[in-house]
Amino acid sequence: MTLHKSILAMAATLVAAPAIAQTEMPFALDWKFEGPSAPYFHALDAGYFEAEGLTVTIAEGSGSLDAIPKVATGAFPVGFADINSLMRFLDQNPDAPVTAVMMVYDKPPFSVVGRKSLGVEAPADLEGKVLGAPPPDGAWAQFPIFAAETGIDSDAITVEPVGFPTREPMLAEGNVAAITGFSFSSTLNLKRLGVPEEDISVLLMADYGVDLYGNAIIVNTEFAAENSEAVTGFLRAVAKGWTDAIASPETAIEALMERNPAADAALETERLLLAVNDNVLTDYVKENGMGGIDEARFANALEQTKSVYEFQTAPDAAVFFTGQYLPDDGSLMLQ
Repeated sequence: MTLHKSILAMAATLVAAPAIAQTEMPFALDWKFEGPSAPYFHALDAGYFEAEGLTVTIAEGSGSLDAIPKVATGAFPVGFADINSLMRFLDQNPDAPVTAVMMVYDKPPFSVVGRKSLGVEAPADLEGKVLGAPPPDGAWAQFPIFAAETGIDSDAITVEPVGFPTREPMLAEGNVAAITGFSFSSTLNLKRLGVPEEDISVLLMADYGVDLYGNAIIVNTEFAAENSEAVTGFLRAVAKGWTDAIASPETAIEALMERNPAADAALETERLLLAVNDNVLTDYVKENGMGGIDEARFANALEQTKSVYEFQTAPDAAVFFTGQYLPDDGSLMLQ
C-alpha cells in the first residue's frame, strides 16, 4: 500500500469511528430559574459539563421537596434539594437510592420574613400574629427548631397555609404579618411587589441557633455506583460554575436570562449575590472549599432535627451525605 493510500485508509477509519458517548445527566432543580440557579446554566454554557463527558439538561422544580422523589425513582440521576427534607424522606423510605453528595448552601437560607410596619422585627414579635407558610416549604419544615431555639410560643402564632405563588403577595397586601421562605427569594419577591426594603425584616434561622445545613446536590446512588467518574465530573463542573458566578455575577446571570428572558436581570443578580454572601461563600467554605460538611456540626444538626422529628430508626449521617464523589483537584476552592 502506498503512503497516499495508507493516509486515506487512516482518514476513513477516523471518519467511521463513533464519537465518544456522552453520559446523559438531567439535573432537577428545587425551584424556578432564578439568580441562585445561574451558576448551573453558566457551567452549561461555558462547556464545563461537556468537558466532563456529560450531556446536562436542567429542569425547574416546585419546592424544597420536589427533586428528592425525582432522583430517588431514577427519573433524574442528580438534583438539588434541602438535605433536611432528604433526611426525613430517607427515614420514611429507607431503601430509596438517594443521598447528598455536595453541600451548596453551607448556611441555609431558611428564614422568617416579615414587615416592620406590621410589627415583626424579632422572633418574639411573631406571637399574636398570622404567619403564612406553604406546607411543602423547607423553611416551614424547620420552623419548630427555630421556635424552640428562640423560645417563642408556637401556639400563640396563627399559621395560615398558603401556596408558593400567593406567599409574598399575601405579605405585601398585609394579609399575613410574616412568611416562611428562603431569604433571597422572599426578600426580593417582596421588593418586586413594591414593599420598601426598609420595611422588610429577615430573620435568618441560622442566626438564631438553627445549626442545620441547607440545599445540596443529591444523586441516585444506583446511578452513582455505575457512573462514579461522571458524578465527580458533574460536581467539578458545578464548582467551576459557582467560582465563575462569584467572580463575575453578571456573566452568570446572562446564562440565566437566556432561559428566563422575562426575569429582571438586576433583581436576579441581587438574588444571586444574596445567596453567595449569606449561604454559599461562608467562612467554612472559604477555608475548606465547597461541598463538604463539618461532622460535628452535622451531628448537632441531627440532634436538633430529632428534637422536632421522631426518626423511625436511629439516624446515620453516612446515609444522608457522602463526600466520596467530591473532586480532589482543588476545584472546590471558590476563591
